[in-house]
Formats: sequence, structure tokens, C-alpha cells
Amino acid sequence: MALTDFDLALFGGSGDLAMRKLLPALYNRERCRDIPSTARIICIGRHEWSREAFLTEVEKNAKPHIASGNFSEAAWNAFCARINYVALDAMNPASYQALVDAMRQETTGINRVFYLATPPSLFATVCHNLAACGLATPNSRVVLEKPLGRDLASAKQINEEVGRVFAESQIFRIDHYLGKETVQNLLALRFGNVLFEPLWRREWISDVQITIAEELGVGNRLDYYDTAGALRDMLQNHLLQLLCIVAMEPPVAATPDAVRDEKLKVLRSLKRFTPHMLVQNVVRGQYRSGYVDGVAVPGYRKEPGANPGSRTETFVAVKAEIETWRWAGVPFYLRTGKRMADQLAEIVVRFKSIPHSIFAQPNSSFQPNSLIIRLQPDEGLQLNLMAKTPGDGMRLRPVELELDFRETFKQPRMEAYERLLLDVLRGQLTLFMRSDELEAAWEWVEPILNYWEQEGIEPMPYTSGTWGPAAASALIGRDGLQWREESLPEEL
Repeated sequence: MALTDFDLALFGGSGDLAMRKLLPALYNRERCRDIPSTARIICIGRHEWSREAFLTEVEKNAKPHIASGNFSEAAWNAFCARINYVALDAMNPASYQALVDAMRQETTGINRVFYLATPPSLFATVCHNLAACGLATPNSRVVLEKPLGRDLASAKQINEEVGRVFAESQIFRIDHYLGKETVQNLLALRFGNVLFEPLWRREWISDVQITIAEELGVGNRLDYYDTAGALRDMLQNHLLQLLCIVAMEPPVAATPDAVRDEKLKVLRSLKRFTPHMLVQNVVRGQYRSGYVDGVAVPGYRKEPGANPGSRTETFVAVKAEIETWRWAGVPFYLRTGKRMADQLAEIVVRFKSIPHSIFAQPNSSFQPNSLIIRLQPDEGLQLNLMAKTPGDGMRLRPVELELDFRETFKQPRMEAYERLLLDVLRGQLTLFMRSDELEAAWEWVEPILNYWEQEGIEPMPYTSGTWGPAAASALIGRDGLQWREESLPEEL
């Protein structure tokens, strides 16, 4: 679908997210000629820079994040020609006049998009100030970056305040994991093929594991991260959204509300935590010093500027259960952490073991079939089966059927923010959270936060470069299961 003309106002336009992700994503769409010739990008920041000074910052901080194979001097010059810069105090209504002057007043056929790459504490203020200066029109859209609140009450407040200015159909709550190619292919795998649907249920699936692991520490995000932690930063949004796509029922169509209705049903079906379940089914961890890729790294409490007594979690593992006919009794194990043994994001759907071996091998020697959906670093699908080894006799061993998207599809692939920005500009809401989705996710997560706070739960230490605290292995081990990296046969 071709884009119509637009003015994109990027609050936080001089920030890290804009420079690393948003501006490079928009440049890539420029290079592919997706952006209308008269569309404009207005970057907004607090620095009193001229346009030329800001473009120098873009050259220094955004350009290095463009892959060398994607760079074109002509496309870059055309892209920079679209960019304007406005110095603005987001808290001061009077300073919005500079933005009014920078945006086109004739809005016929022009979409206005306000991207708030700012702290959530500014969301309501910015939206009300946009309304006060007349910029929040019916053809406007607002994009909200995470974190969308710190708890249920703050999430509801954000929804209510932003909802006073913009209709729900104008609000795009972004989760960049939903823009990844493999997440799109998970939808295609489930609802574009008949192969797995009869097996996609409790009768045949043993468990589902969803992992987002990072080798990096907190880096320059310590100020934010120390007030958020892994549960707020990753599990409440990315991991729960992936769980929803795995577990949702087939929607009646691929329309925004049809898809989001089914995701909401999953969130509302998550089994609520009792005090006993919080002790047994949740692991909180924090990395200590160790080695990652052979390089010594400090512990979280020894990072520059860190609080030596910080209880912020850098790792969390949770056992979730979905109380529906399809999924009753199937555990969903979610985990995420920093300074882990590897960088990966994957979904592992493990099927049940064969009921009886007809071969001269015990059942225990048969690795259960599994479907692995890799989101990063390499996107692809892997199906693990048992097959006969060559030669005399009938001896079976695990084999892998693998689909590497880069090898199968040779055409260039869009990064997550490219796809999501295009969807915003087209007004396509399917990959964005609705307000009731956001609140349902917080309703399920909040008891964990309350329990940690009320009981003063200390995070369990784990060595950097490992797969997290031993308690995470015990969490899944109590069900007679293992995390995928722990269950791989030695010969693999």
C-alpha cells in the first residue's frame, strides 16, 4: 500500500533511539522510495541547535547505524533534505508555537504523526499541549514508545490522559518485537498452513519456552534500567506479546481488532498468581562479574554509577499457565536476562514424547520433536525430528530441518522499526497494542512486582556469561523438563 503525504514530528529526535533506530529506519525507506516526495520529518529536542547543527549530529550519530550495503549518497542527501529541527520544551505550552510554525497548516491529504520517543511521564503533557496548539487533529496519529507505565495504575493513567486527546484508532503503542520478520512468519506458519494446527494444543504439546537473552549489560541505560528492571523492560511487553501470538486462537480475519481481540483473550486467560505460585514459579536474578566471550565484565552493582545495594533484577524467569481448553496443563516458560551466555531470542514449542518405542532403543533416547522459531540473531525456523542413522541396523538420532530466511528469501528484509513505522504511516494498527491489551498485561504482571516489593525479595546472583541463576533450571526441572540449551544431546 502506497504511503500518503505526511509530516512526522519526532519528539526525542536527538536521543539514542532516534539516532540508532528511527532515523536509519526512515532512511532505508527513503532508499527504497517508499516515502512520498513531499513528506517531511521534524525532529524535536531541547538543544538550541540550528538545522545545520542538528544535521551534523545526524551525520555523526545516525549514519553509522546504516548498513554499508544499504548506503547511497544520493538517497542520504534526499533524506537529509526532508529533515527539519525544532528546539522545544515539552513541558511549556508556549514553546509549541515553534512546532506549529514548522508543520504544514494545510492538512488535506496530509497525515500528521507525532512519535513520542520520550519518558512516559511526558506522554500526557505532550498530547495535551498538542491539542492546545491545534495540532491534534482527526487525521493525526500518536506513537507511544515503551515503557507504557510502571504498573497498572500508571498504565491506566497514560491511557486515560492520551485518550482525552486522541481516539483509540489514532494511538499506536509500539513493541518493536512485533515488527520482526520471524514474528510475522509465526503468524504465517500458524494461520497460513494446515500442518501444525491439529497439533497446536495440549494433547500434543509438552511445553513452550520463550527466551530473550542478551550478552550485553546495561550499558548507558543504567539510569532508566535501575528504575525498571527486566520484568518491566522485557517480560511485561515483549515476552507476553510473543506468548499471545503463540497461544491465540485463529482470528476471523487479519484485521487489527480481530487479531488484538484474540491476543486479549490469551492475556485474560493467564492463570493469576497465588502467594505459593509466586515463590515457586518466578525467579529474580542479577548478574555478577564474569566473562562474556572471553572478556571480563563487571557485576551489575559495579557498573559505573550503579547503586552498590541495588535490588534491580537483570534476569527473570516465569512459569505461566493458560486456562483454556486448548492450553490447559501446558506450561509456558518465559525468561529474559542480560549478560547471558549467548545473545538470542527464540520460541521453542516442544511436542510430547512418543508413547512407545518399537526400536531397540529406550524411549529416553528419543529427543522429543520441537519447533524452534528464531528471532535473533539469525531469523529462521528449525524443526527437530528423529531419523535413522546411515548403515546397518535401525538406530535413530535427532536431525534438524532448517529454514534460514536470509538464504530462502534473497530480497532485502525490513528491520522491525521500518515495518512498524510504515504501518503507522499507513494507519495499520494490527501490530500495535490496544489499551485493554496493555492493561491486561499489567494486571497479570503486577502481583509479581508487589510481592518483590512487599517481601523485600533480593535478586539471586548469577555469573555473567551463564544462563542465569540455578533457580531458573530448578523452576523448569520441577516439571521434569529442561531449558533447550540444557537438553541438547552432546553430539549436537
